[in-house]
Order: sequence, then structure tokens, then C-alpha cells
Amino acid sequence: MKYVRFGIYTGKENMQIDSDLLDGAIKNQTDEPIIRLYGWSPKCVSLGRNQENINISEEIDIVRRVTGGRALLHDDEITYSYITPITLISEGESVSKSYRYISGILIDFFKTLGVDLTFGENKKVSTKFDYCMLISTGADVCYQGKKIIGSAQFRKNGYILQHGSILFGYDKNLLETLFHEKVSEENITTVKEILPNMTKELFIKKFEEYLKLKN
Repeated sequence: MKYVRFGIYTGKENMQIDSDLLDGAIKNQTDEPIIRLYGWSPKCVSLGRNQENINISEEIDIVRRVTGGRALLHDDEITYSYITPITLISEGESVSKSYRYISGILIDFFKTLGVDLTFGENKKVSTKFDYCMLISTGADVCYQGKKIIGSAQFRKNGYILQHGSILFGYDKNLLETLFHEKVSEENITTVKEILPNMTKELFIKKFEEYLKLKN
């Protein structure tokens, strides 16, 4: 597995890097997965590939993802991306099974931190702009029924790009201002709530150690 070290970039840069990594893997017919962790500066809203534009009154960066799904505010989080040939995943042609395979890597990692995560249930919460973290599907990752990782996927020429947001914290007021919906603490949790002493720097270090063991 190839690991791209953590970096902080603008929304446009992050989406371009993921797209370039996918296109490079296709061009070179890369036969191993590529995984990347990254952050965002400034904070940014990303829209899904086929999502309609939304009216946001706040001055904030907006970018469109190559992947599907709904709007996300990228702020206090670590984002991951995972690129792989479909053939490396058992029954990888199945979208749901490939989601569970890739997200299962994150679930396995969290176990090393003493945290048991599970896949979400198909439970939709009504929200005008379909803010991603309020929508729970079987492809999402939850802690005690609350969503902590939301992911989206794109397929091209026999390869999968899946990327997603690992919440460390969130600005409830900003989310409600941006998406014009109440954000319930019953639906979302964060790394900070589960592991109060976990910093992003330590999380990244432990994830890198985890990958070395897996390789």
C-alpha cells in the first residue's frame, strides 16, 4: 500500500490531488492501494458530484467533489482518500461491499485505539439540503449509533476512489447557519467526544504506525 503523507490544502487543491492520484493510478495501472490523509484550510463546503448548487450566505469556500453524496463542511476533521483497482477487493464490483471493505480498514484502525465502530443503518433524517453527516447509510461508520465517518465513492476505468470525513469536532452554529437545519447531537459524534485526549497529530502518527504493521 502506498501512503501519501498528511498535508493541509485548500478545498480545490485537495479535490485536485485526489483526482490526480486516481488518474495517475489508472494511467500507470497501479496494482496496489493508495491512501492519503489530509486537512483543509480555509474551511470549505464540498458538494457531491451530482448535487444541485445550494445557497450559502456565509463567505466560505465551496468546491465540488468528483464523488457523489451530499454537502459536507470540512473544518475540524481529518479526511482520508483511498484509491484501489476494483479487482483487489473481493466482489469489488458491488458498491456496497467495496464501501464496507474500505471503511472496514478505518474500523480496524479504531480498534487499535480501543474504540469499536460499526457500519450505519439505512436511517434517513429529514434535512433540507441533505447535509451528509445527518444521513446514515450502510456505508457510513458510526459509534454507538452516531455517525463519525461519512464517505463517498467514484469509479473510473476499473479503479475506485473513496474519500471521507473523520470528524474531530464540529461547529454546530455554523452548520445550522450554512444548511438551515438543526444539527442533533443524537445523530453525530466526534473523535474528541470519544477520545478526549486524542490530538490530530497523535491520530496521524498512530495511523501511520498501523499502516506500517499492515504492510
